[in-house]
Amino acid sequence: MISELYQKVLENELGRARYLLLLMVVGTLQILKQAKLEILAEALPIPILFESRRKKLKRFLNLEILNIEKIWFICLKEMLKQPERFTTKGLAYIAIDWTSWGAINILMVSLIYDKRSIAIYWEILDKKGSSNLEEQQRVLEKILTVLSGHKIVVLGDREFCSFSLKKWLREKRIYFCLRQKQSTNIKTEEGVYQEMRGLGLSPGTQLFLNDVNITKEQGFGQFNLAGKWKKPIGVFPQNNLGIF
Repeated sequence: MISELYQKVLENELGRARYLLLLMVVGTLQILKQAKLEILAEALPIPILFESRRKKLKRFLNLEILNIEKIWFICLKEMLKQPERFTTKGLAYIAIDWTSWGAINILMVSLIYDKRSIAIYWEILDKKGSSNLEEQQRVLEKILTVLSGHKIVVLGDREFCSFSLKKWLREKRIYFCLRQKQSTNIKTEEGVYQEMRGLGLSPGTQLFLNDVNITKEQGFGQFNLAGKWKKPIGVFPQNNLGIF
């Protein structure tokens, strides 16, 4: 059902009648695990004719308030009033990720807590393939506004390793840890560049480099680099390199 954290918020924003209908819709969705309008209307426990239920449900789902920014962001702010539950040592960890469901491409931001993640904002991309810098900035900007007042750490996989994104986050004074490709160049103490794959990591080892120049492009400043190569289990070694 709906989390107790924001039940009161939803009731205040929707009104009692619409809130009760929302409870029925969510409960029905969780049971049926289907989102087709006709199937939901057939199963809704409302003592009226099927066509009336279908029209009622359609009107409800078309309500202007039922969108991420108008209703969900209010719930999210209510959740974050419990920092001991949703932050770690005063930091709110959010992850940016891209996924696809069949032909649907989704760019999303999730809140990380208690070894779990909950999607807090997402956009459907009207294209195939991965996201670009403008799209990444747009979804992050939405969440950074909602989370203003909190210290934030942005986590991201290799798709989000562009230095333009890092520079943008740094300008906004946002902490970040973004996984890097091993082909990324860093500047050594001798003043020459080498790829990260040549840093000498081996299974079971790790490293940390403070204030190093990364990438041959100009204007990006210095970053911290952490590397870890987990001990192989079976035949699946994992090598992690991240920028801070």
